Amino acid sequence: MTAEHVTDPAMTAREAVAQIVVGRERELTLVLAAITAGRDILLEGPPGTSKSTMLRAITSHWGVPFVLVEGNAELTPARLVGHHNPARVLQEDYSAENFVPGPLVAAMQEGGFLYIEELNRAPEDTLNVLLGAMAERAVTVPRVGTTTAVPTFRVVASMNPFDNVGTARISDSVYDRWCRLAVGYQDAREEGDVVALRTGCALGSLIEDGVALTRATRAHPNLRRGSSVRGAIDLVAIAMELQRIEPDVEYSRVVLDAALVALSARIGLDDAADTTPERVITELWENHFFSAPGGQRRDRSD
Repeated sequence: MTAEHVTDPAMTAREAVAQIVVGRERELTLVLAAITAGRDILLEGPPGTSKSTMLRAITSHWGVPFVLVEGNAELTPARLVGHHNPARVLQEDYSAENFVPGPLVAAMQEGGFLYIEELNRAPEDTLNVLLGAMAERAVTVPRVGTTTAVPTFRVVASMNPFDNVGTARISDSVYDRWCRLAVGYQDAREEGDVVALRTGCALGSLIEDGVALTRATRAHPNLRRGSSVRGAIDLVAIAMELQRIEPDVEYSRVVLDAALVALSARIGLDDAADTTPERVITELWENHFFSAPGGQRRDRSD
């Protein structure tokens, strides 16, 4: 077969996944390259940056399972690998037949992607079991035997480097097992495209205002955590409903009310800040809709 007749599977996947993922061309190319090369990958970045969306789209194109596991203190090695059915053990004793596969074994057997969200919240002994399976592409369970991974099996994970609550430091030995990609926020245009896609909103000014207010939370000096694009999506969706319910309310007020509901739980105040989420959001709204203190209001309802 000549070279021109060979279909590049990575390129085909990229084109297919690009129909689902808004923007992220470079990140998508790098993730596909690592996964197609048979590597496991860690995506490191804040929430709401399309990490799981990219991976779900890839597994959908490949036709393999996407096995989601949340990293937390309850993710013990037994929960990751699997357990024997207690009722059947009492009747039959331990056997391979009464073993219930956990997400790791299930993903290995089915050739799926095991996706661990918030990897740095998982206990150290669980990570050790995971790393062994990654290195050997197999896991041995007492009284069951050894499960060898199907070739399409991958371990992918995410973590938020800006959140220290309930997390543990990832050791160098853990990092050494992964390829790593830093995933940051998209630019305003791409975030606007995401909001338009997720809400179906056709009002460009509302999308622009929602994205601008959400992005402003990421740079406010009193906030240790700003909102992801999910805040802009909810802001626009709520504002659309408020306009339908109360059509006579001033547009800028609609945006403020929607922002207070959509963003107040998604921002994190600095420990030393003497303010409230509502005050911060109102301040950002005032800065956005007034060109300067005492300036002219930009009421963009068109």
